[in-house]
Amino acid sequence: LKEDGKMVAVSPPDTGYRLPTEAEWAFAQRMTDNGARHMYPWGDALPPNDGSGNFADVSARSVLSTVIENYDDKYLATAPVGHFDANVAGYYDLAGNVAEWTHDYYSADPLTVGQLTVDPFGPADGEYHVVRGSSWTSAEISELRVSYRDYGSDPRHDLGFRLARYLE
Repeated sequence: LKEDGKMVAVSPPDTGYRLPTEAEWAFAQRMTDNGARHMYPWGDALPPNDGSGNFADVSARSVLSTVIENYDDKYLATAPVGHFDANVAGYYDLAGNVAEWTHDYYSADPLTVGQLTVDPFGPADGEYHVVRGSSWTSAEISELRVSYRDYGSDPRHDLGFRLARYLE
């Protein structure tokens, strides 16, 4: 935002927009039409189904050392947002294209084990933020899984974000 011709910081609580928490992000990605849990966003088998998302496919072989054989999403790097099908809740690109920052700071320890937590937030502070999802550089089985999580503090060419907002 500009104030007197200068860029000024914007406080997320003032706008209502923010990064999703890790729990919100994971909940949105795991939505399926029958409530089943899957290993991968498209199901339980490799390679991904046609049109599943933008991953490290054979079209990226010239820029990546590891690719998913027998999968071609036709994009060397990022694809236009919304190019691939949305999940059953209407969310686009939760798998592939770019991995995504979340609001939560990274901790290797789960918040609670065996307890119901409503609207959980991660640790109050930390050095790194949680990164969720696969990207156009993802070819390893672990990176493609629904449960994949990473952490970071620096920008990357395969990392982006989405906005969330509380409903009032």
